Amino acid sequence: MLPTCMFLGRFQEIVPLKARHVIGAEDPTEATNWNMLIGKTLNNKYGCPWLVPMLNIISSNSYHYAGNPDSRRKKSVSNLNGNPLRERPRNQHDRLNGSGDQYKLIASKKMVGVFVSVWMKSELLKKYCISNVKVCSVACGIMGCLGNKGAVSVSMSIEGTSFCFIVAHLASGEKKGDEVRRNYQVSEIFRRTSFTRSPQNDMSSPPLTILGHDRILWLGDLNYRLCLEDSFARQLIKKQDWRALHEFDQLRREQRDGRVFQGWKEGSIDFAPTYKYSSHNFNCYSGGLPSRSGEKQRTPAWCDRILWYGRGIKQLSYFRSESKFSDHRPVSALFSTQVKPLSLPVQELLQCTPFFPP
Repeated sequence: MLPTCMFLGRFQEIVPLKARHVIGAEDPTEATNWNMLIGKTLNNKYGCPWLVPMLNIISSNSYHYAGNPDSRRKKSVSNLNGNPLRERPRNQHDRLNGSGDQYKLIASKKMVGVFVSVWMKSELLKKYCISNVKVCSVACGIMGCLGNKGAVSVSMSIEGTSFCFIVAHLASGEKKGDEVRRNYQVSEIFRRTSFTRSPQNDMSSPPLTILGHDRILWLGDLNYRLCLEDSFARQLIKKQDWRALHEFDQLRREQRDGRVFQGWKEGSIDFAPTYKYSSHNFNCYSGGLPSRSGEKQRTPAWCDRILWYGRGIKQLSYFRSESKFSDHRPVSALFSTQVKPLSLPVQELLQCTPFFPP
């Protein structure tokens, strides 16, 4: 089993969801700052100067991390004009920090507060051909067209296998019928996500839609709730009776009835609901009795989820982390996945996992 060689980070509300952010032009500053922080954390160093010249390219809608499918392949990043951006030479600082174990930013995309960041180990980039890297955003928030809700997606190929990563933030609300809005937004994300072909693409045609990919991960605040009374939900949580609580999970009910994510898989949820934690006491859910003045009554729920679709994917773990920076608890998963080599008949196993918040 190879060491973890790929990280996928999902973030939401990295900017306040105010009118100037939702309606105004995208400001790349926050995405840049987060990428710098992620790079610093993954590489365990005090700066990532190699990241700066790549930012304008990797956040565009299409680019290519090219290489010939043989042992003599060279690494480069090309923009739509085909101009390569070579990796900078290693300096003494890189060698002292073990450049073979360092992670490189492959793609990132921000839409208002939704943000995805994909990283790979340098050794993976040397060994495998990473190609057809593209990003897409679909806004389906206010009036069905603003970016306070929606998804950002990354499409890429590792050797002969295509991958798609979707980071979504769906409509909130626990009233009856709110799940219909969420189901509709999922269908809109499927319908409107489209990855363009690069003019310089000299390999097999990459997938243009989400379901055209071989391996797909969908993660984010899907906002599906629990369909039971608040007091009963809290009793089951206190008993840590997750199996009983699963019976009331809205997402699983919608899947079972064929209304959303048909054929998609999710690992066993053996952890407490991830939402909504009190802003006054980060160890307690908000609401309940007694509730703090001004605090909204919300039944706890598994709002934050990680789903997958396609063969050749195996989930090794699925858990929540106790980061207390928001009213959510982040979820993480570890996967192993099969990749079809371009030139070799024997499949090799890779591992990828979502980014763990610092």
